[in-house]
Amino acid sequence: MIQDTSAQDTIKQPSKVSKVKRPLILGIAALLVSGLVWSSIGSDSVTTSIKRSELRFATLERGTLIRDIPTTGKIVAANAPVLYSPEQGSVTLIAKPGDRVELGDVVATIESHKLTNSLKQQEAVLEGMKSSLERARLDARRQQLKAQQTLDMAKVDLEAADRESRRGDQLIKSKLISKIDFEKSKDDLHKAKLLFAHAGEEALLMKDTLTFELKNTALEVDRQALVVKELERQVAALNIIAPVGGIIGNWLTEQKARIGQSQPILTVVDLSAFEAELAVPESYADELGLGMAVELSFGAITLMGELSSISPEVRNREVTARVRFEQNESLHLRQNQRLSARVLLEHRPNVLMVKRGAFVTSGGGQEVYVMDGDIATQTAIQLGARSMSHIEVIQGGQVGDVWVTSSIDPFKKADQVLVR
Repeated sequence: MIQDTSAQDTIKQPSKVSKVKRPLILGIAALLVSGLVWSSIGSDSVTTSIKRSELRFATLERGTLIRDIPTTGKIVAANAPVLYSPEQGSVTLIAKPGDRVELGDVVATIESHKLTNSLKQQEAVLEGMKSSLERARLDARRQQLKAQQTLDMAKVDLEAADRESRRGDQLIKSKLISKIDFEKSKDDLHKAKLLFAHAGEEALLMKDTLTFELKNTALEVDRQALVVKELERQVAALNIIAPVGGIIGNWLTEQKARIGQSQPILTVVDLSAFEAELAVPESYADELGLGMAVELSFGAITLMGELSSISPEVRNREVTARVRFEQNESLHLRQNQRLSARVLLEHRPNVLMVKRGAFVTSGGGQEVYVMDGDIATQTAIQLGARSMSHIEVIQGGQVGDVWVTSSIDPFKKADQVLVR
């Protein structure tokens, strides 16, 4: 029986040549690889390496740089007035949110007993003043008649005195009357003339006085009529009408609520005209100007507009700006629809530029790594105007240079880095 194969095994000793040959080959190969690496690098300053997949690159080129401000916004109605209560009272909301209304439609009413009662009282006062005016006119006619009657009687007395005076002249010549009677006839004539003149002046004065009093009374009536007219306007304003055609937005109060004067009631949205409302960072506020071109993007649709208004105040570190643009039915715009926009500040032709990247912030805009084969070399740069996608290169580059546009923090300030 065979226990194992130990009887067939033969022990062989390694030769001295094989012991030396294998380490020698490995050493030579390592030296060759090191030589190739260092010869390809061609510099003793490379101290680290970075994987190419961890970096982003961009090639410098010349073109037109468009300075712009990227922002977002929403679609708002160009005209969406808020309707307010003209008087304190109870509100009845007639139109509901979403209802379509036309210009002049009554959308709500205010019930104000105080105002309506005041109107009725002032109307009664006006009627009383009109009656007083008519009574004053009748009295004026009566007094003018009396003044005219007095004037007429004075005229008759004057004519009688004149006749007696002429009779006295004839009788005195015939010496049929005494001189005293003659002088008395002359006195009566003079007295009649005075009475007639005074009666005439009194009639004129009475006429002017009555005209003045009637005018004042008429002015008081007109003044009261204005009071009534104003109250009628206020009562008519209790019917809240739509100032534009469109749809009802939101109710700003409850149905049948007791509201105060100037309290908002509801909004009416004019769907015939829309504008874009943009939120621009306050750091760009000083660069904005009315009439600047704005590129608006609604999903796949892009159109141009212009700044129509800029808010004078800053809220939440943003400035609100309105953009007017040409509209058509194919846009299918909706209130508060979100959009993206670019405010075009400046066009700079024939500019050396590179795509934006994290190198701008990580390097402070003063340094970048330029690729030369597989070697990234630290280079001082000077950057200029910036757009949403590109940035101007003033110094430190030329057309065709390849820059590392990702963050330079992994390079750890090394002068040269191997990109493998």
